Amino acid sequence: MGQPDDMFGDEQYPAYTMGRAAEIIGATPDFLRKLDELKLINPLRSAGGHRRYSRYQLRLAARAREMVDQGTALEAACRIIILEDQLEEALRQNQQHPPG
Repeated sequence: MGQPDDMFGDEQYPAYTMGRAAEIIGATPDFLRKLDELKLINPLRSAGGHRRYSRYQLRLAARAREMVDQGTALEAACRIIILEDQLEEALRQNQQHPPG
């Protein structure tokens, strides 16, 4: 991880424009818009209304693109990734605060 003041070290920081994000994951801006519609990722809007993506969101988008490339319907891929993400978060919470 970078220094605390290095925002690009924060995987939640919305550092990437739509064009750059699409380039990084090898998809079209339209694909990213669709992921937003399907509620997989919710990019931050800049003051001018442009979408900005974080590294975390790019990871989810790349996973969706992979699954679609392998023949999974986009809607199903998004649902699967959201569930996997929720499960991962629940497991992380459990490790930090074990029951009992």
